[in-house]
Amino acid sequence: MPSTPHEYAIESTALKKTYRSEVALDGLSLSIPHGTVYGFLGPNGAGKTTTMRLLTGLSNASSGEARVCGVPVDDRRRLVSHVGYLPETPPLYEEFSAYEQLEYVADLRDIPPETATEKIEAFLERFDLASDAGKRIGTYSKGMQQKTAFIQSVLHDPDVLFLDEPTSGLDPRAAREIRESITEFADSGTTVFLSTHILPVVEAVADEVGVLFEGRLVAEGTPDELKSRAETGDGTLEDAFLAVTGDGVLSGESAFANGATE
Repeated sequence: MPSTPHEYAIESTALKKTYRSEVALDGLSLSIPHGTVYGFLGPNGAGKTTTMRLLTGLSNASSGEARVCGVPVDDRRRLVSHVGYLPETPPLYEEFSAYEQLEYVADLRDIPPETATEKIEAFLERFDLASDAGKRIGTYSKGMQQKTAFIQSVLHDPDVLFLDEPTSGLDPRAAREIRESITEFADSGTTVFLSTHILPVVEAVADEVGVLFEGRLVAEGTPDELKSRAETGDGTLEDAFLAVTGDGVLSGESAFANGATE
């Protein structure tokens, strides 16, 4: 079970990232409690991946600050044990088998061999990879690669799990297994920061939702709160998302104006 050494699992203040003259993230402030599944939504180019790279210490902010489990995100040495990260394009060695890949990651994470073996075998069985665990990852389908990458991101029981499109390429059964895993991790105290375009996934598992638009957090609340503020259609999360990322959102004219973070 993850430790909870700080009041918030994720917190940031006025976090900003610029690339030359382009602003990718513009003053993001977050306070996410432990054990929360936080759905992070936004159109392509909104700054979601930039945010995840900043919060996992893979990129440095231009200004502002952020902490994960109380650890400054620029302290990569201390941060790495607290976080797991599944990027949209997973880092897998195609010449390795899935078992070799997971053994390699377990060794990097200093997981004792006996513990690693037990956990790897249990995860491979759960995600229907056991019979193919000795085959090269390069021969896997995208869905099989995605499942392998998900396992390697959670193998060390991280306090905070960052997931970028975790159900991409998965069949319905595997996608359901990922959703159930997210809920189980959150129930055990893990905080899950989930970025996806598949809104039913967010609706099913998220406790809180933040919507990023042009680098700014323009709405935040529970799925039901966001749906109730969107005066469109039948009040689905999709309606809410389209409302808050539509014309006029940054001038305060959106359906979320009363609850948005401008």
